[in-house]
Amino acid sequence: METWSKENSTDKYSLQGRVFDKLREDILNGVYSENDVLRENTIGTELGVSRTPVREALRQLELEGLVKIIPNKGASVVGISSKDLKDIYEMRARLEGMCARWAARNKQKDEISKLEEISDLFEFQFEKERYEKVLELDNEFHQQLYKMADSKMLYHTMTDFHHYLERIRKKTLSSKSRVTKTIKEHRDILDAIKAGDEDRAEACALLHIQNSIKNIEEHGLWN
Repeated sequence: METWSKENSTDKYSLQGRVFDKLREDILNGVYSENDVLRENTIGTELGVSRTPVREALRQLELEGLVKIIPNKGASVVGISSKDLKDIYEMRARLEGMCARWAARNKQKDEISKLEEISDLFEFQFEKERYEKVLELDNEFHQQLYKMADSKMLYHTMTDFHHYLERIRKKTLSSKSRVTKTIKEHRDILDAIKAGDEDRAEACALLHIQNSIKNIEEHGLWN
């Protein structure tokens, strides 16, 4: 059981944020299924918090479309549909290209070195067949790319997209053939950024996500 005492939280807002993050992660990872009822008392007991931060977190999740709250009945899980996943991937493809373009424009040696280091580790862990580490490093690669774009709004948008897609990305990155292609695609993005070639960086990043979509469709992974 995971609990958070008042001593672990600086104020009610950070506590609400922790509850929100936990519930969103569980919904997106399939711990809760569509139409599951989310009871404030039960969740509060499981997490060791009062009903107030749970209620506030559920309201925030409703704003994100992950939960439906019916007066006098409570909250139930809406979750992410196959159409939602497809929509997010299509939007991500365009914005990923923008991130890479801006990263090439704003390139800094230390940031490029970090992206290169992540790419090297990604290949190393793949060779060792440590697929959990491969997923972690794929996350790090894209987070670093978003950081290099130097846009707070774009960073937060893309980070949220990554959260929504994590479950399906675990499936795609468990495929040896897909990871092999991902290594090359990451290298192409990195090389374009290093060269400061904005057009090529954008094109490579767009192609990377389009290839991910194609892989998902070919293997029937939307559900």
